[in-house]
Amino acid sequence: MPIPKEIACTIEDIYALPDGERAELIDGQMYMMAPPGRIHQKLVSELHFVLLQHVKSKGGSCDVYPAPFAVILNADEDTYVEPDISVICDKKKLSDRGCEGAPDFIIEVVSPSSRRMDYNIKNALYSESGIREYWIVDPAKNRTTVYRFEEDAAPMIFPFSQPITVGIYGDLQITISELL
Repeated sequence: MPIPKEIACTIEDIYALPDGERAELIDGQMYMMAPPGRIHQKLVSELHFVLLQHVKSKGGSCDVYPAPFAVILNADEDTYVEPDISVICDKKKLSDRGCEGAPDFIIEVVSPSSRRMDYNIKNALYSESGIREYWIVDPAKNRTTVYRFEEDAAPMIFPFSQPITVGIYGDLQITISELL
């Protein structure tokens, strides 16, 4: 007897979700998203503000988007994510749908329901997609794990009290504890 095939979802299934429901799509597998908590939203808001202010103060060309913002990582339309923060420096990747291709920098703030997704599934996905830098900000552990994929280096772990240099800029440091 043949093994039943899993039904693959597409971006159309994401767009067909009822209002108020959010999900991400990775290799045709849909992952429902729980509403974020207060600390999660505070960190996303503050990180977005710091990054946006830096880009504007330097006259930079990157765009900074907080979630919900669609990132469509492949042309097959079977991978759709909504990172907490997306920084896109190549304007050709931006469309009315969101970012079509890999952002330069992504930040995910870990929630209890997103731990496995952020550390494992998304880490592998982002590494393979051409994203230059990925931060996992983990309030439960008071630490940030930084991946600089283009440097092909081991991840670095920073306590919230330690300044972290944003690799794609070099002249911006963020201390997470100052944002809480």
